[in-house]
Amino acid sequence: MKRSEKIRWGLSNGLPIALGYLPVAITFGILARQSGLSVAAVTGMSAWVYAGASQFLAVKMIASGVSFSEIVLATFILNFRHFLMSTTLARKLEVSKPTAAVLSYGVTDETFIVASVHASPEGLTGLSFLTMALMAYLAWLSGSFAGGVFSDYIPVTIVNGMGIGLYALFIALLVPSARKTWQFALVAVTSALVAWALSKLLPDLSEGWTLIAATLGVSALGIVLPDGKGSP
Repeated sequence: MKRSEKIRWGLSNGLPIALGYLPVAITFGILARQSGLSVAAVTGMSAWVYAGASQFLAVKMIASGVSFSEIVLATFILNFRHFLMSTTLARKLEVSKPTAAVLSYGVTDETFIVASVHASPEGLTGLSFLTMALMAYLAWLSGSFAGGVFSDYIPVTIVNGMGIGLYALFIALLVPSARKTWQFALVAVTSALVAWALSKLLPDLSEGWTLIAATLGVSALGIVLPDGKGSP
């Protein structure tokens, strides 16, 4: 594949992701500013963390007064899937291991899916993935900055309504997997019930540790569930 074709592939596949990221990133910027973060902090979080669901979670935990250690551990657990996605994608990329390690920073749920499902017949090249990932990254970064800058100029009613973006993002990540198998659905429902039960039984337990305990505890359930072929 020619260099121009590799870039064209990245642009054509990266544009839909970028357009989808912009409104969510703007929402994140607004909510982060509401939580007391500066525009620089909002933009810096998107630049260095670059993990949509985790950023929403971190902002919500910051607003709730959760400790720094709880925020770090909760986001680490939520982002652990990136280890698996990066490892899988590295095997498909036609690049060296150091280059694959650098490109792994651009791995998100969306770029991973597109790279895995819609790779060209000639295979997935490093330049193709870099172009796609860079478009998604710049969209997320610019959207976060715009949301942070213009948050004070958006009516309060609209800002409060945009708070649903957090739940919509989690649902968008959850539903496709839950629809595939009953195991995913069972784990999702159980985790919600466990988190709710912990909040009622242990009211002194902070929101961060409640989430961490529910995630780790229910993950064990996912390990022992049958895989649909009669074996765990």
